Amino acid sequence: MSTQTLTKQSPLFPSLLDDFFKPWRDWTLDFNGGRSFAGLTVPAVNVTEDKDNYKLTMAAPGMKKGDFKIDVEGNMLTISAETEEKKDEKNGKFSRQEYNYNSFSRGFNLPETVRKDKIEAHYEDGVLSLKLPKKEDAKKDTGSMHIDVK
Repeated sequence: MSTQTLTKQSPLFPSLLDDFFKPWRDWTLDFNGGRSFAGLTVPAVNVTEDKDNYKLTMAAPGMKKGDFKIDVEGNMLTISAETEEKKDEKNGKFSRQEYNYNSFSRGFNLPETVRKDKIEAHYEDGVLSLKLPKKEDAKKDTGSMHIDVK
């Protein structure tokens, strides 16, 4: 299974801009209580395989089930999410309004052996888990064999 990452990050001078905005980015981490994807473009993904399924797990803490959008088009599985947080604070003579927007999109080329109509997704304790069942003919154990070099 191969992966593709789609991001909305500017390729021009990213490290210079990151350094410039670092004080404000750190401040927004405090605003979000440390629950942010600041500094990351996409969450990490683990892909495992057993006899019957491929399993995909993605760490995405602080999100809700409804934040995720999971689509299959052809052999492309796309997982994306968007969150938006607003905070208004009024204290004496000043007021502060802040908006935090996080999004990511991640694509995976599915093998022909996946039963697309049986894919299941669950989100619990900050981890999105997908179970991608294999077709029956892919489950058959072909055993091992030796090939002689001629």
